[in-house]
Amino acid sequence: MSAIIRFFFQWATSSESFKVEGAWAADGKGETIWDRFGHENQAFNNHTVDTACDSYRKVDVDVYLLRGLGVNTYQFSISWARVFPSGYRASMSNEGVLYYNNLINALVESGIRPVATLYHWDLPQAMQDEGGWTKDFIVEAFKDYADFCFSQFGDRVKDWNTFSSPWVVSHAGYGTGEHAPGVKDYVTASYQVTHNILKSHAEAWHVYNDKYRGPQGGKVGIALNSDWAQPGDPMKPEDVAAAERYLEFMLGWFAHPIFIDGDYSQVLKTQIEKKKTDCTGSVPAVLPTFTAEEKARIKGTSDFFGLNHYTSRLVSSSVGGCVPGPQGVGDFRAYVDPSWPTTASDWIVSLPSGLRSLLAYIKNKYLTTHNVPIYITGNGMPTEYTITDDGVDVQRFTVQSFMDGFEGKQGYSERFGLLHVNFEDSSRPRSPKQSAYFYAQIIEQNGFVSRKKVNEVFEGLKISQAPRLPPIRQKYILCFAVT
Repeated sequence: MSAIIRFFFQWATSSESFKVEGAWAADGKGETIWDRFGHENQAFNNHTVDTACDSYRKVDVDVYLLRGLGVNTYQFSISWARVFPSGYRASMSNEGVLYYNNLINALVESGIRPVATLYHWDLPQAMQDEGGWTKDFIVEAFKDYADFCFSQFGDRVKDWNTFSSPWVVSHAGYGTGEHAPGVKDYVTASYQVTHNILKSHAEAWHVYNDKYRGPQGGKVGIALNSDWAQPGDPMKPEDVAAAERYLEFMLGWFAHPIFIDGDYSQVLKTQIEKKKTDCTGSVPAVLPTFTAEEKARIKGTSDFFGLNHYTSRLVSSSVGGCVPGPQGVGDFRAYVDPSWPTTASDWIVSLPSGLRSLLAYIKNKYLTTHNVPIYITGNGMPTEYTITDDGVDVQRFTVQSFMDGFEGKQGYSERFGLLHVNFEDSSRPRSPKQSAYFYAQIIEQNGFVSRKKVNEVFEGLKISQAPRLPPIRQKYILCFAVT
């Protein structure tokens, strides 16, 4: 058997608990920071996550539509507050555990591989009241929550993300305050949050490695998010260096400790130390330090490199002064080429080559010694480029998202879903968009059709497929809106 058919490629789509589940206080679920955020009218048009897509009550409907789409993998996140309403094991909710068991069982019975994310931004509000990710207690609390989830669901879930897009938590949740919990402190809190997330991730990985890897045989990793940073003028060394700083302040902030040496990169530390010297009247960034034991504990704690990627930036060198935040501390200016296609989201522009460039960057920078596969755990724009041409070991591609949902501060005003959700209808009917049919075709062909082959029959890669139930015939999923 040749090397190319040793595994089946995972065509996936995803959802996140607070964006789709709804039932915000049902069956004893605890309040989350996004519940509070919405109820304080901080999202677009006073939108809340109270009902969202009502997926808590629509497991059968959602899995039925996943089968129709033809995906072999589904990534979802577990709401910490639905399982532990207070954040602690003593408050465990049987109803919350039952919901995730029902979802996982339905996926497995349909031949769809479940991928679970332990944390996608929705901290129990009770823990935020104690200081949330800025406080040391959170590390042990997350470790215990992860242990519980592994013990309850790990017999069927073989792929775990500890965190998804943790940079967004540190940056938007505790830096700019645009996301829940709305803390605006890019000098201290944002860096302390990253510090505690890294330690929490490592402890969860070690719990799995020590207690569950043997009997369950799964994988635990982290899904990091990053833009691609392209030098504004690639002929200028200062712009090349600025683009590297951009990536270090975003991707490297988390990736360097986990995949290289257990510590923050020298680029990050040097830049922050420079600001301490330059800014005598104020300190724009305070970077915590790891002990030698913590570095050893963090290094190498990922069985794959999860990547969420949505957009790219041009980056030039600039004088950031003493302004807190990545651009100020990092001494760079980020912008976009006006020729790049825009999207409905003002922060996303389309540069398909950015994904390919970023994958090559990750392979060459982070995976030379800790050689693990890459899973694309979130991407909203398909690309015509074939990533295998660069020798990058990509084993999963995840379309973000399965259905329209609550998009943070933008509420329901931005639609990322393959399925349209009618939020004006109390039954929240779903119906497939054209993108659902496009993705279903890609899955059926097992890859993208190159432009050179548009008039040829595309047979896809010769790979073995996981045993599964027959998918629902696609021509039928256009004929109704599922309620």
